Amino acid sequence: MIRALTGFATRNPWKVIAVWAVLGIALAVVGQAMIFRVTQTDTADFLPSSYDSAAAMRIATDQFGTKADANPVTVLVARTDGKPLSAADRQHIDDRTRQLGQTKVTMPKAKDPWQKDYSQIPQIGTTVPAPDGTFALLTVNLNGNSADPGLQNTFKAFRTSARTDFAAIGLRTGFTGALADQLDTDAADHNLTTIASACMTGLIVLIHILVFRSVLAALVPLLAVTVVGGAAAGAVVGAAQLTGIKLDPSVPSLINVVLLGIGIDYLLFMMFRFREQLRAAPDRHHRTVAAEVSGRVGTAVTSAALTIVAAFATLGIASFGQFRVLGPAIAVSVLVMLLAGLTLMPALLAACGRKLFWPSRALRRAPREGAVARFGAAVARRPVGMVLGCLAILGVLATGLAGISMDYGLGSSTGTRTEAQRTAAEIAHALPAGTSDPTTVYLQAVGGGRLDTVVLDGLAHDLGQVKGVGRVAEPVLSQSGQAARIDLFLTADSQSQQARELVSGPVRAAVAQHTPPGTTAHVGGTAAVFADVSTAVDHDLRLVFPVAAVLIGLILLMLLRSVLAPVILMLCVGLGFAATLGAAALVFQHGMHRPGVIFTLPLVLFLFVVALGTDYNILISDRIREEMEHPGPARAAVARAVRHTAPAIATAGVVLAGSFGSLAVTPQPSTQQVGFATALGILLSAFLLSTVLVPALAALLGRGLWWPAGPRRRPVMRHQDPVVPGEFAGPRR
Repeated sequence: MIRALTGFATRNPWKVIAVWAVLGIALAVVGQAMIFRVTQTDTADFLPSSYDSAAAMRIATDQFGTKADANPVTVLVARTDGKPLSAADRQHIDDRTRQLGQTKVTMPKAKDPWQKDYSQIPQIGTTVPAPDGTFALLTVNLNGNSADPGLQNTFKAFRTSARTDFAAIGLRTGFTGALADQLDTDAADHNLTTIASACMTGLIVLIHILVFRSVLAALVPLLAVTVVGGAAAGAVVGAAQLTGIKLDPSVPSLINVVLLGIGIDYLLFMMFRFREQLRAAPDRHHRTVAAEVSGRVGTAVTSAALTIVAAFATLGIASFGQFRVLGPAIAVSVLVMLLAGLTLMPALLAACGRKLFWPSRALRRAPREGAVARFGAAVARRPVGMVLGCLAILGVLATGLAGISMDYGLGSSTGTRTEAQRTAAEIAHALPAGTSDPTTVYLQAVGGGRLDTVVLDGLAHDLGQVKGVGRVAEPVLSQSGQAARIDLFLTADSQSQQARELVSGPVRAAVAQHTPPGTTAHVGGTAAVFADVSTAVDHDLRLVFPVAAVLIGLILLMLLRSVLAPVILMLCVGLGFAATLGAAALVFQHGMHRPGVIFTLPLVLFLFVVALGTDYNILISDRIREEMEHPGPARAAVARAVRHTAPAIATAGVVLAGSFGSLAVTPQPSTQQVGFATALGILLSAFLLSTVLVPALAALLGRGLWWPAGPRRRPVMRHQDPVVPGEFAGPRR
């Protein structure tokens, strides 16, 4: 099947390229047009219904008309001279507030013809004055997908209108909340993001030029991965639209990063092997060579891709919906990349031929035995020392796992760089930190009865006695009288670990103890949602990782036809994962005294480091097995495999590490952690695990690594490497 696909692609290269170009562009357009219709931004919506905060959200929706896609924005109104608000000022604020609540905000005209219209009348709550009278707060709800540029532009229009209205009466305004903070942070980081993206692209092109001495060889991988990435993203968005599944807004960007990684990996391995075979057989037609190379490397690519698919697919059993939809989405994308690896990439090799490496003259001369060949010989000659050295490095990094904790914050940047952050800091000076984002206790009568306001006042009083609750609002009954809400304004920021511990501990304990008879009570709000998310994530990580390990092991067992080799590869990947996560904890939790590593980091490392590390290990193992099919000592085969495969792995590793490393310079703490840890993990996989530890273990175990089905012996072919490592296998004349 694999050779049939690669053979067809190399015989009909331009047809295959044309089909992929049309498919990629068409699906990319569909994906871009539909993406915001299949995503949801509220983390609470991904929680199972059995969690407390999810039950609270149901009461809020059913009894109080709260919409799941509501985006609360807190508006601060104050005098420009800093003096307390006068009675006239407060009256003007009330008048303007009523006017804003009756005026429709029109979404600016969008360039995208498929853009959803978010024009709406904002829902404005009661004005809350500051204790010192220096400002008043308004809560405004705008409904829609906060990641959609249409809603963001609608908020900008509302912000401009409100700012103008209040400025006309001599008052200044400030805006904070998740939506305002997101827009301000994106605007502040726009230049940095653009520079990082440009540096990433430049790095990929530069490294390819340095390695292949060819501009075409530098551009082909980027163009191919871009086309395939568009096709994969469009396929995932289309499938979500047809099935009604809601995706997290981060899914498309994760798809692009994953496909960038594995796509460049697969194409690099084919290009390196293609160049190697063209050197060894200069008289053979390039399409014949492309077919042979694609068929051979295609087997390893298929093995690597299927293990990644299996790993991602196991996320489908997670309880947390964000994981559950992410896994299958990435799995589908990887399958699309696998199809491209067996069709588009062979077609590109066959279409470009030797011109792919122009103007380099590397095809005309035998490569000199350089540092890589000497390194491969050293690994094969001293495997015990290499293994011990690798284990020592990985062990030191893994010590960071001692006492590791997860940070379930939203990862917003620290300080007061943006207007939204400055506004939040100003509010926090006069009111409890959780004022702009309260924790809410929802009560509902059992059996459809009505709630007693006196009993509710008693519960509110009891909740006010909880240490960490700064203020308790008066209970608010629903229109039916069957439900009530009590807002708690915590002294801690609702996104902080302190708030999550307060809600999951003392607040919920007080609610359970003082819930009136005949009622049920649930705690909702940001802090409650993330307290439940932490529980769900802990459960899922303990479930997903073992299941993924077993499934990957079974696939490797079938693909490698060996019992020992899959165990070796999985142990190496596991050590790399532990070392990377431990290093992140050492730097951020223990070194920089952060609350912990961001809670998504284990999953991100699972997606990128483990997946790509498995890729590298499979590709080096496949080459080791191929070299062991030739006569001669097993250690010589290992040396040859390292010599020919290490440059491709190193090139892919440096490109990807540089791409992720650029994220480490962003102001967002969560992005910094992801960038640093992923870059480090990829470097460990490329330069330590795949090029040192796995080959050293193969040198120690010899052909026994492939027990019970050892590599079959075959004679050396004219265009293949001889047994002696470092010797050029040119054509015999």
